[in-house]
Amino acid sequence: MGLIIGLVFLPLYLIIKRIKTSLGILIIKILFSIIAIIQLALIGYSLTTHINLGADLIGYSLKDIYTTVTSSISISYLLFLPFVVVTLLYLGFNKLFNLFGNKINTTALLIGLFFFGSLNLLVANANKPTSQNKLHFLIADIIRSKNDRAQASDGNITYKKEFPLEKPFADTKDVLAPFFNIHAEKPNIVFIIVEGLGSDFVDKGEYKGFTPYLDSLTNKSLYWQNFVSNAGRTFGALPSIMGSLPFGENGFMEMNELPKHNSLISILKTNGYTSSYYCGDDSNFERKNIFLEYNGIDNIIDVNKFGPSYVATKKNEGGFSWGYPDSEIFRKTLSEIKDKKQPRLDIVMTLSNHEPFEIPSKNIYLDKVERILKTKSYFEHNKMNDYKDIFAALLYTDNSIKNFIEAYSKKPEYSNTIFIITGDHRLIPIPQKDNLSRFHVPLYIFSPMLKKTAKFKSISSHRDITPSLVSFLVNNYKLNKIEKTSWLGQGLDTARQFRSTQNISFMRYKGSINDYIYKDYFYSGGSLSKIDENFNISETNNDMLETITNSFNDFKKLNSYLTSKNKINNTAISFKKPSFEFTKEELATIQKLTKGLDFDQAFLLARDLAFKKDHKNAQLICNYLLNKKPDSADTRTLKGRILAWDGDYKNAEIEMLEVVKRTPFYNDSYLALMDLYNWSKQDSKAIKIAKKALGNQVKNAELGYKLAQAYERVKNNNQADKTIDSLLKLYPEKIDYLNFKKSLKK
Repeated sequence: MGLIIGLVFLPLYLIIKRIKTSLGILIIKILFSIIAIIQLALIGYSLTTHINLGADLIGYSLKDIYTTVTSSISISYLLFLPFVVVTLLYLGFNKLFNLFGNKINTTALLIGLFFFGSLNLLVANANKPTSQNKLHFLIADIIRSKNDRAQASDGNITYKKEFPLEKPFADTKDVLAPFFNIHAEKPNIVFIIVEGLGSDFVDKGEYKGFTPYLDSLTNKSLYWQNFVSNAGRTFGALPSIMGSLPFGENGFMEMNELPKHNSLISILKTNGYTSSYYCGDDSNFERKNIFLEYNGIDNIIDVNKFGPSYVATKKNEGGFSWGYPDSEIFRKTLSEIKDKKQPRLDIVMTLSNHEPFEIPSKNIYLDKVERILKTKSYFEHNKMNDYKDIFAALLYTDNSIKNFIEAYSKKPEYSNTIFIITGDHRLIPIPQKDNLSRFHVPLYIFSPMLKKTAKFKSISSHRDITPSLVSFLVNNYKLNKIEKTSWLGQGLDTARQFRSTQNISFMRYKGSINDYIYKDYFYSGGSLSKIDENFNISETNNDMLETITNSFNDFKKLNSYLTSKNKINNTAISFKKPSFEFTKEELATIQKLTKGLDFDQAFLLARDLAFKKDHKNAQLICNYLLNKKPDSADTRTLKGRILAWDGDYKNAEIEMLEVVKRTPFYNDSYLALMDLYNWSKQDSKAIKIAKKALGNQVKNAELGYKLAQAYERVKNNNQADKTIDSLLKLYPEKIDYLNFKKSLKK
């Protein structure tokens, strides 16, 4: 890699040197310093995550990268220490070499380069992340990803069937019915998608012992031990689990306009189910809310809807917190489901088993980790000792799941509920034994309705869950018949013995479809391995390499065709179109105004246009942004204010009430509504909404002052006086409040 960099920069140096030698040397020093810093940062990333940064860099927005990085790294002066040390070492060696002249300097550098470079040829497993040159991997992986996309997105690709996935509903066999007692009522379905829950941490896994409750479920459930996620990060979980869907280019949820498709959510919605999604972070992250709303989800409960009675995860040194920890997510779920009609589909996504692994009562769980580690062998203890925070988080999450299911078991509907528990992917910061381990997650189907339990060694994936569940529900309950399906998965394999009957594709990170199971072979980054019944992989000959490579390339082309040409499903049962559709002229205006702007910058532009009285274009940008992020409270509130300024109080109220519904603890939406009701002379509504906000414990003095004024306007001076007195207790010297108090006396 050093030689390649030198050869790339040599022509630049020679050109600049002809102008001025010192300038050429200066520019080369600057460029090499930048490369050294980039390489050092990539090494830091690799040491933290145990994988090398590749094409995923271009698959994420800068905002998503910032969010993920700040969650993983505590910002401190120590973070910059390696950069200082390396710089000092460089300057020191440079000065030392210069004492002996440029000839020795160059010779020493070349000898060092060839010596350390040749070590890579001698080291075993040189293709593992530790041994790979980080900068070379980044560049090579981006090039590979671009080439893969170019080959897969050939516009001339056609199929015999316009919708290649379409097949008769009966083709997906009902494999679950033999294990269940079928009740008259439709069952409630509860998904628990556990952040980072890899199979290495449960049952007999390499890092076992920190999930005692989940381990107890292996004998009480239908348990798939050789199960896989279809993606190496959370972005792939919902589309695969809920919809058995392809990836698209950077993950299904990243597509600006989602292709028409069915999902478990949309199918159950048309059959009388109430559907809800619960998480402790912002559902905007990775566009989960777009996918959920498209499929007609009834309720999204995320970080915006917890309120002051719930305690968020404490912020790290960088000031970052993902949101609410798992025990609070489950507590919120239990508080919400009591008001939801049955049958229900509840999807709970946990959060705590993720960097920075901050959990409530952390010291208690760390003590438990210490006690467990003492029972381990010397080798196991040493291997696990550096990851106590992570194992503590695993224990906490496991206990949170236990408490949730035990609390749920006291509800009358428990006897008619099916729990489905799986990991979204295997957590990253603990070293994995191989690339397959990244996707190896458990699957439990646990229910009081089970008449027998079983363990399965056959290989299935996230994409097989919904096909089997839909087949089970439609065949055994009064659900609308489905003529055709368009699942990418075939359904869960319930063979007890080890086998693999299907081909499974993986997106390791956004933009990288580079891993593939073909029957009992595992293809990863050009290397081929054999999978055994314990889900270990071993080197194999390359007799099947061409066959598997061709099969994998066929899938990539299919993936591109299905998503880019909207050919997944022609008969979607229920889906929600984008809230706002635009004419060609409006799209041209939007593109012109927002060119080169990210979401936040486009919002600031809309606000600026609104202040300049260009309400038409300001509202146009707001609608455009709300298609991208329907939960953006600032954007929707701005739109509501624009409508109110134009005198359209009815639609302004609709938009502002939608903000209150989506983000009930967002102060500005209540203030905007108070202004609206004041302008439209609806003081009774103003009082009602302010009392609701203050009842939700929105601590906002401005809102309290507006409430006092509304009371005065309806001649309720007694309540106005009480309200202003409560504000004066907080702000006794506030002139506006004192003057208002005097005016009431007059």
